[in-house]
Amino acid sequence: MSLESDLYAPVKALLEGQGYSVKGEVRGCDVVAVRGSEPPVIVELKRTFGIGLVLQAVNRLALSDAVYLAVGTWPKNLRDVKKLCRHLGVGLMIVVGERVDILLDPAPYKPRKNARRVGRMLGEHARRVGDPNRGGSSTKVPLMTAYRQEALRCAGLLAKNGPMKVAALKLAAEAPKAAAILSQDHYGWFERVERGIYGLTPKGRAGLEQHGWTGA
Repeated sequence: MSLESDLYAPVKALLEGQGYSVKGEVRGCDVVAVRGSEPPVIVELKRTFGIGLVLQAVNRLALSDAVYLAVGTWPKNLRDVKKLCRHLGVGLMIVVGERVDILLDPAPYKPRKNARRVGRMLGEHARRVGDPNRGGSSTKVPLMTAYRQEALRCAGLLAKNGPMKVAALKLAAEAPKAAAILSQDHYGWFERVERGIYGLTPKGRAGLEQHGWTGA
């Protein structure tokens, strides 16, 4: 599609085929379709999906609950676009040539909370000591999670005391996940000395230095 106006005729034909009286550019709305006493259908046209179109949709929701966004190219991140449209409660059309695909119809958004994810979030918040991360920080900086904090406490004790039993580390380091941290060794910091006993690797000592461990 070379112009946004090229989207108009296919959308108009689709709506007229459903019995609507369709007119373009009505009080700032790209497309307004009326059928009897039903709420008007409003369609905003754009060549590609973007924030400008989203802002138009929010504005049009003050006029009608039946708002569609029509774009002339398939969004690369279609899944996220559809999710956003659902959150807004607006419909989505894709117009290619004379064909119009309706991917979503407008519907009230009824969010369902993910109890598992909420539990994980609150658990992480409760287990994390202090507030070591700066909100909005670069993803290039490793996040200090509760898991990493437990691993650092275990590593610090091993650096200070030498190899220790898992049960002793769990208690002394206040690390409830010590067994999993040591056996899975996600960071490469730990090595099994013998059954139930772990020591610290050179990479573990480097990790402690990287995170400012002083040996206290």
